[in-house]
Amino acid sequence: MLNQVDDTLAAWLDSQADALDSDHTQADQLLATLAASGVFGAAVPVAQGGAGGAASTAVALAAALAEHSLAAGFVFWAQRATIECLLRSPNHDLVRKLLPSLLNGATAGAPGLSNAIRSLSGLDQLHAQCTSTAEGSVLNGTVPWATNLCRGGFVAAIAAINPASGSPAIFAVPNDAAGVWRGDDQDLLGLRATNTASLRFENVPLTEHWLLHPHAKVFLPALRPMMLAIQCGLGLGLARASLVAARRHTPGQSVLAFEIGALEDTAEEFWRTLSVALDGGWLEANPTALFDLRLNMVGLATSAVQLELQALGARAYDRSAGSGFARRMREAAFLPILTPSLVQLKTELAKLGPASVSPSPDNLPI
Repeated sequence: MLNQVDDTLAAWLDSQADALDSDHTQADQLLATLAASGVFGAAVPVAQGGAGGAASTAVALAAALAEHSLAAGFVFWAQRATIECLLRSPNHDLVRKLLPSLLNGATAGAPGLSNAIRSLSGLDQLHAQCTSTAEGSVLNGTVPWATNLCRGGFVAAIAAINPASGSPAIFAVPNDAAGVWRGDDQDLLGLRATNTASLRFENVPLTEHWLLHPHAKVFLPALRPMMLAIQCGLGLGLARASLVAARRHTPGQSVLAFEIGALEDTAEEFWRTLSVALDGGWLEANPTALFDLRLNMVGLATSAVQLELQALGARAYDRSAGSGFARRMREAAFLPILTPSLVQLKTELAKLGPASVSPSPDNLPI
């Protein structure tokens, strides 16, 4: 079962982690290296070319990657989220066309759905429109932020609203379609090797062949558990990396030792809860619990990085120490704004009210 990185990939990620965070020129190499390790088939049915396994295997793999580099985990999330869009699409011809090249990394997958998720929550307006034509649709608008937009070839999953019907649909948009424009890489504080940029669409012709799902309001909630669970893996992996570093620099009798141990226990309890809830299908019917887990992930990673800072002391500010702390601090700063952001999660939780059952391994169906 594929749920951890092999030694060769782990060694490469450790050697390149700082460069992947700071240098955008490493982006295409990152995707190719991940693809060569076969990671994108995690939790994809064997009959569809994947490695099989429960949904939680993809989350475990995201966490394992993020322990070495959050940039690597984030690119994995983008590719695997796009694959999930295809697995849940009723457009079987499109699935047969795109899925193999996404699984082997020949095509990069960019889930440009942040704006759509915010829109369905009432926090934004959709920035893309699709006008019906005799041949299909014409797409116009923008996606302000999308990841994994490899210049060598990508397909973006985007939502666009039909002004006539007022109903948004989900499309797969290939980079080589006429009228698709990729912006320059975003000038990010970190995670620069992730091919993160904006997209602009100018009268892009799309036949029905490129329709992932006709109803975004049906498609996105069904997609949400897997997408958010893999995101939870990113924060979990980062937390584990910081806790390992904190433990390494903390004497056994230190006042911090108890706090580190307690947070280690919290991290593993978080993983058990998440994996059981996801594999049991419980999160699909309980969005409150899903949002709560996603919210707690940010707190877990932030707390772990803070413990690493305390354990390192002044060494954390010594660039020559090579501790990796500065990178993990930047990585942790990204998690609160990853869609759904903390603001969006808190807004949704306020609407939904408390969960009817608090998620834990003891009260989730297995």
